[in-house]
Amino acid sequence: MNNIKKQIIIIGAGFAGLKLARTLNNHPDYGITLIDKNNYHQFQPLFYQVAMASLDASNISFPLRHMFKKSKNVSIRLATVTNIDAEKNKVETTGGHFDYDYLVIATGATTNYFGNKAIEERAFPMKSTWEALQIRNSLLQHFEDAVSSKIAQSEKLLSVVIVGGGPTGVELSGALAEMKRDSLPNEYPELDFTKMHVYLLEGTGKLLGSMSEISSQKSKQYLEEMGVTVKVNTIVKDYDGQRVLLQDDSEIETTLMIWAAGVKGNMPTGIHPTFVTKSNQIKTDTFNKVLSSDNVFAVGDIAFIETELHPKGFPQLASVAIDQATNLANNFKLMARQKAIHPFQYVNKGSMATVGRNKAVVDLANPQWSFQGFFAWLIWMMLHLFLLIGFKNKLIVFINWMYTYVTHRQSLSLFFEPLRRKKM
Repeated sequence: MNNIKKQIIIIGAGFAGLKLARTLNNHPDYGITLIDKNNYHQFQPLFYQVAMASLDASNISFPLRHMFKKSKNVSIRLATVTNIDAEKNKVETTGGHFDYDYLVIATGATTNYFGNKAIEERAFPMKSTWEALQIRNSLLQHFEDAVSSKIAQSEKLLSVVIVGGGPTGVELSGALAEMKRDSLPNEYPELDFTKMHVYLLEGTGKLLGSMSEISSQKSKQYLEEMGVTVKVNTIVKDYDGQRVLLQDDSEIETTLMIWAAGVKGNMPTGIHPTFVTKSNQIKTDTFNKVLSSDNVFAVGDIAFIETELHPKGFPQLASVAIDQATNLANNFKLMARQKAIHPFQYVNKGSMATVGRNKAVVDLANPQWSFQGFFAWLIWMMLHLFLLIGFKNKLIVFINWMYTYVTHRQSLSLFFEPLRRKKM
């Protein structure tokens, strides 16, 4: 009997990579190396709450080594992948190279600036915990600067432009509008927050483009009632750090722009361009196997599976990533027993987004039902608490939410200067 374990390398500890590793944890036939540049899993749906000072970064992060401390077959490696050599079955990283029998690419997505270098240099993205903390620091610093600035500059310092009307943009806008209404006037009594403007710009004709028309309209109504200026069919051409130039040549003065207008696959080096889409995703078959490969797979946001029902691929959602990883893990188990593997079957569970206190929109796929308001907000909260990893994180997030709900104030309006090493 052959007791040598097949080696699986997983690149990325997001929803897909982590689910795959946890499902294959302690499997007798596989040794697993999980590679990520961070030593923790990040809960991306709540980045916006870190950025808006509602949660601490540690509340939505979970140490990978702690998660697998009792594992007999999962190893964690903190490194950045520099190249994939599929011909030699090797992954090259900043921490050395690793040989594999099977490779799973789960590197997720990164911010898409659509080739606009000026925006890339000056706008704030939000695809990591660190980027969310940078937004928080910059936002709070703007308020501090506004306190001591001239009146002519205060409105520019107070105004915030958010580009992208998807769930991230809608949730950011709503959270910022609540800060403006509830906590900021108490923390900065010197400032006139009637001069603070929150803009949400969307290039298409509706917010939450993947959701139903009623959810889109309701989210827009909620935001406008909260004081957000919503502009649809609005394309951003340029940003110089002081003003946003729109396609119709109008301008919005602001020193803070948050870019949430699109994502693209976070592509590792070494994938042949033939198998890469325009959205920087890796083309795979319905088994999540990279085309023309026998032992390389891609799951989650980086994977592109084209079907008749989904010619543009599946939605880049956490639920899709988790389901793909679960199916692939089950296929690895079947392969170990030399049984036929199963294709991934996408089951649309629906989608949701929160706008603010007692305000959310939910679209269920089966049964087809859209609802909004307080009940939708409760569903959103319960689902996100359920998806968080670790009882401690769930408890702390719940306590923070209840504190904010009762007091109408942010509990973590803190910012820190980056650490500067002393010169020797």
